[in-house]
Amino acid sequence: MQGEGGINVAGIEWLQRLEQICRTNDILLIVDDIQAGCGRTGKFFSFEHAGITPDIVTNSKSLSGFGLPFAHVLMRPELDKWKPGQYNGTFRGFNLAFATAAAAMRQYWSDDTFERDVQRKGEIIAQRFQKIAAWLTEHGVEATERGRGMMRGIDVGTGDIADKITGKAFENGLVIETSGQDGEVVKCLCPLTIPDEDLQQGLAILEESVKQVIA
Repeated sequence: MQGEGGINVAGIEWLQRLEQICRTNDILLIVDDIQAGCGRTGKFFSFEHAGITPDIVTNSKSLSGFGLPFAHVLMRPELDKWKPGQYNGTFRGFNLAFATAAAAMRQYWSDDTFERDVQRKGEIIAQRFQKIAAWLTEHGVEATERGRGMMRGIDVGTGDIADKITGKAFENGLVIETSGQDGEVVKCLCPLTIPDEDLQQGLAILEESVKQVIA
């Protein structure tokens, strides 16, 4: 799924066909899962929904589980040409981030409880965004909801409208960003651990902000 590109969700069949093309032509399949990974779409890896197996995967962002700088690159063993300690530098090997990342894995991914909770919250966001998009369309602004899991957006057509909505939301106490080629998508990337009460409050602020801008 594209994040900054506008919450564009790649189709399951399209991804499976892409994998087939890569295998047939001996092309490496690389997935940038930095923004969409770590559970954001309802699975730990965003590509799990399609059942594909990339050759190389990148992860970062919430990977440390504690807001610390941490990233990794996963690859098939036969692609790993680095010798131990060969690839190093000043900003690599942050020990505290390794510890918090391991703790987060044990806490949240030892079973499917957290995964199911992310999917549940994702449905709450999706239903509210669909409601907001329908209201916008009824009031002359063609809008659509898109996304997967807790990575969701509302395409309002233009960056100007999206900026007005996010600006009004900020005035009302909510920080929410935009994405897309023209910044036309109001984008939700709230914490996966957000309590239901806070989630509902944020969605209510966004809905009210939309109505204040458009009405």
